[in-house]
Amino acid sequence: MYQYELPRYLPTADELPCSDDTPVDNELQEIIPSLLKSILRILWDERLDWFFGIDMGIYSHPERPPIVPDGFLCLNVERHYDEDLRLSYLLWEEEIPPILVLEVVSNKPGGEYTTKLDEYARMGVLYYVIYNPKRRRKPRLEIYKLIQGKYELQDGNPIWMPEISLGIGSERASFDRLTREWLYWYDDNNRRYPTPDEQIERADRLIEQERQQTELERQRADRLAAKLRALGIEPD
Repeated sequence: MYQYELPRYLPTADELPCSDDTPVDNELQEIIPSLLKSILRILWDERLDWFFGIDMGIYSHPERPPIVPDGFLCLNVERHYDEDLRLSYLLWEEEIPPILVLEVVSNKPGGEYTTKLDEYARMGVLYYVIYNPKRRRKPRLEIYKLIQGKYELQDGNPIWMPEISLGIGSERASFDRLTREWLYWYDDNNRRYPTPDEQIERADRLIEQERQQTELERQRADRLAAKLRALGIEPD
C-alpha cells in the first residue's frame, strides 16, 4: 500500500491530464506493451481483477505531474473502471500501486535508470522491467525486484514472478511478420505463452488436420463400399 501526504481536495481522473503528452520516439514503446497485454487478455479472459495500462499517467499526488510508463500491470483492481474506461491511474482512488512496470528505453533516455527507478520504488512497484533494444554488450532486458525498499537485479531469462503467477522474459520469434527479440509471458516451467496470432494459427492447423482426417475416413469408406459391391453386397 502506498503512503503519501495528500491534500484535502483530491481531484478525479477527469480533472487531470491522462499522460504527459510526450510522444514516443520508438515504435517498440507501443508494440511491446500491446503484445504483452494481448496475451494477458487470452490468459486471464475470465478474470476481472487486473488492469494493464499502456502509456497512461500514474498519479501519486494531485499536485505533481504523473509518471507515464510504457506499460504497467495492476492486480486486485477493477479491470474496467466504468464504461468510459480509465483516463489515468490515481493511487488515492485505486489504493493499490502497480505490481509491475515496464519501460522500453527510447532513442532519448528518459530517466529509466535514475528518476523513474526511484519513483517506482517509492510507489512500492514490486517488479520494474527495463528493455533497452539499443544495448549490444549488456543484456537488453533487466528485471528488478523491490526488496526492503531497494531494487535488486534478478538473474535469468525468463524470470518467474510468484506474486503474479507469471514469468516474463525475452525471446527471438516472429510477431506481426517481423522476426526479432520480443517480450513474452511464461509459465512456471519457462514455457512461453502464445500470442493471439499463434493461437489462431494453431487453431487453423487443428481444423486442417481434422479436415484431412475426415477426408481420409471418407476415402476409406468409399473403398470399402466398392469392395462390398464387387462381392455383390450393397453397403447400405
